[in-house]
Amino acid sequence: MSHFSTLRTKITDAEILKSSLRDLGISVKTEADVRGYNGQRVRSDIVAVLDGEYDLGWSRNADGSFDLIADLWGVAKKHNQTELINSINQKYAVNKTLAEVKRPGLNNANVKLVVQN
Repeated sequence: MSHFSTLRTKITDAEILKSSLRDLGISVKTEADVRGYNGQRVRSDIVAVLDGEYDLGWSRNADGSFDLIADLWGVAKKHNQTELINSINQKYAVNKTLAEVKRPGLNNANVKLVVQN
């Protein structure tokens, strides 16, 4: 029986996800295995390599969005999983917004980004 859970996300940009993970000091692999309970592994497009024996992974869906795949029980042994996932989602949202603002046509927009914890 697999210990992996799959969660739907609003993440659609692989490059911004990878840079967001790196911004948080998390090592990133592509086309790699997500480590789970008792040596179980599942292949993912993007893998956040965490301290310990468990990882977070993201797999692209047909619609371009990504699902988060992880052994959440295992991740929770060493990390506050809610805090970790929220910080990744928050960093992704900030980086995605900044990338959109830099697109042509928005160069002169006066944008002030406020992030609240």
